[in-house]
Amino acid sequence: MEQQVFESVRYSAVCQDCGAELKCWGAQALVDGRLRWDVESSCSACGFSLAVCGGDMPAEQRDQMLSEHGPARLQVSSPQARSVSIMRVLRAELGIDLMNAKAVLRRVLDGDHSGTLPEMERLAHALRESGIAAAATRP
Repeated sequence: MEQQVFESVRYSAVCQDCGAELKCWGAQALVDGRLRWDVESSCSACGFSLAVCGGDMPAEQRDQMLSEHGPARLQVSSPQARSVSIMRVLRAELGIDLMNAKAVLRRVLDGDHSGTLPEMERLAHALRESGIAAAATRP
């Protein structure tokens, strides 16, 4: 059974009903092998509230999450013998071409490929499913 992994951030926005400060809580989660972004928002001035589930994570909140929690890194064990297999997984999971997969592979092998914990755990899980020992770690 796959472990569920998530990270969250709190941020403010403008209430679409009254223009006051809207308090938001967003969470990126890895659920059943898929990344999801869920947000709950509420306005203390007018009572407006909203929950949006399963959308794409906005770049601003991703940057905030990386700043607050720090980046996770993708680590692979014995990668040299499995470079082609690793690139195959990277291409499938990230939707990238061969040239970009080679660049990402170099960062993975150097220990420099990073992202949010759910993002890196998704890649690690896909690599493990392909028989490659991998983990999402934080330094």
